[in-house]
Amino acid sequence: LRMSHLMSQSINLYNQLAKHKLFNKTINFDLKRITLALKLLGSPEKKLNNVISILGESGKYTTLFSLKSFIEANNQTVSAYISPSLQDIRERFYMRNRYLTHEEIKDAIKQIEKLKIPLTIFEVLTLIYILNASKLNVDYHLTECGALWEKDSVNVFDFPLAQVVTNINLQHKNFLKKKTLDGIIHQDVGFLSNFTKIYIGKQTPYVLKRIKKLLKKNKSKVIYPNEWNLVKKNKTYYYQDQNLKIRINTKNIHSKGLLENLGHAIKIALDLKISKKIIEKTIPKLIFVGRFQYLKKGKIKNKLYKNEKVMIDGGHATADAKNLANYLKPIKLPNYGIWAMTKNKEPDLFIKEFRNIFHKLVTMPIENENSSVSANELNKIAIKNKINSEVSNNFIDALKKISSKEKKLIVCFGSLYNCGNILNKN
Repeated sequence: LRMSHLMSQSINLYNQLAKHKLFNKTINFDLKRITLALKLLGSPEKKLNNVISILGESGKYTTLFSLKSFIEANNQTVSAYISPSLQDIRERFYMRNRYLTHEEIKDAIKQIEKLKIPLTIFEVLTLIYILNASKLNVDYHLTECGALWEKDSVNVFDFPLAQVVTNINLQHKNFLKKKTLDGIIHQDVGFLSNFTKIYIGKQTPYVLKRIKKLLKKNKSKVIYPNEWNLVKKNKTYYYQDQNLKIRINTKNIHSKGLLENLGHAIKIALDLKISKKIIEKTIPKLIFVGRFQYLKKGKIKNKLYKNEKVMIDGGHATADAKNLANYLKPIKLPNYGIWAMTKNKEPDLFIKEFRNIFHKLVTMPIENENSSVSANELNKIAIKNKINSEVSNNFIDALKKISSKEKKLIVCFGSLYNCGNILNKN
C-alpha cells in the first residue's frame, strides 16, 4: 500500500509538471532561461563545491552510480542528480544519504513557479536539484547531463572539479539539424570547461580521434581511456593501469559496456585518492537498476516457472543494442524478448542487432507513456528484419505469450521507462 501511494504521488508530480502552463514538455536547448532563473534565485549553483559533471550518450548513470558508491564507501558525502528516474521522481535527487521527499519537491516547484519564467520540465528538475543541493555541505556533487552538453541545463557550473565524458554515439542525433556523429561529438566535447580535469571514457577509434582534435586547445588536464584497461584472465575481468591492478569481483555486472563504465569510475575514484582496498570491497555490492538487471525475486519472478529467468535492460541506442546482443550471443539458454520503445529513437537500426538472437520476440506499448511506439509498429519493424515476432497489449500479456516450462531467458529491453514500470509491478 505504501509503495502504491508513493508511486501515485510520483505520477501526480510528473503530471503537474507536464500540464503546467509555464513549463514545456518539449526539449529546447538554451541556457538563457535557466541562467535567468538561477540569477533570480540568488545564484544557488555557486554554492555547490566539487561538481563532477557526467555527460555523453551511453553509460552516464552507471558511471555516476559507481563513482557515488566509491565516494560513500570512503566515508565521504555526495549529492547526485540523475536522469531519468525509473520508479519514482525522487530518484533524480539524492541528497547526502537520502532522496528528496515528494513534499520537498513540491516546495521547490512552488519556489520556481514564482519566477514566472517559461522553463522546460528538465530545467525545472535541474533547478529543484540545485536549490536543494545548495543547502548541503557535502564533499562532491555529481550531476548527469540530459543530452548534448553545450546547452544542457546542467552546464551552469563555472568551475567544475571534473567533467566526465562517457561513450559518445548517435543516440541524441534527433536533437541536431545536421544529424551526424561529428555534430554530437562537437556538442559534447567542443564546449567542455578549461582549467578542470576531463575524463574520456572508452570510445570507438573514430570518436576518440575527433575528441582529441577538439580538445587540442582546451587548457584542462585530459585523461584519455588509454591510461587504463580492462584485462580478462580466465573468466575474471581486472582494471589495470600503470600503477595497479584491481579485480572486478561481481555477479551483478553482465556486459563489456557496463564493465567499461565501471573501469572509468574506478580511474576517477583512484584520482580522488580512494584506495584500491575500498574500491575492491565496494565492487561486489554494485547493482545497476534497469541495466542488465536480473529479477531474482518479486511478484513477476513468482509468476514464472522455476526454469525461467527474466532480465531487464533500458538501453535504447544502437550502441546499447550491440552491447546487449554481444552479451546474449554466448548464452546457451533460448532467449525470448519483450520489446518496447519510445519515439525519436531508431527502432529499425536498434532491432537489426538482434537478428538470430531471439527464439521469439513480443512487442508491447509502454504504459502511461504518450511517446511510446505502438506494439503494432514495433512488430512490423521486427518482422521486416526477419525476427519471429508477435504483438501484445501490455507486459502481463507479453509474459503470457512467452512463459512456459521450457528453460529460457526472458529479456525485457528497449526502454528505461518500461523497465521502471516492470520494477514497480515486481
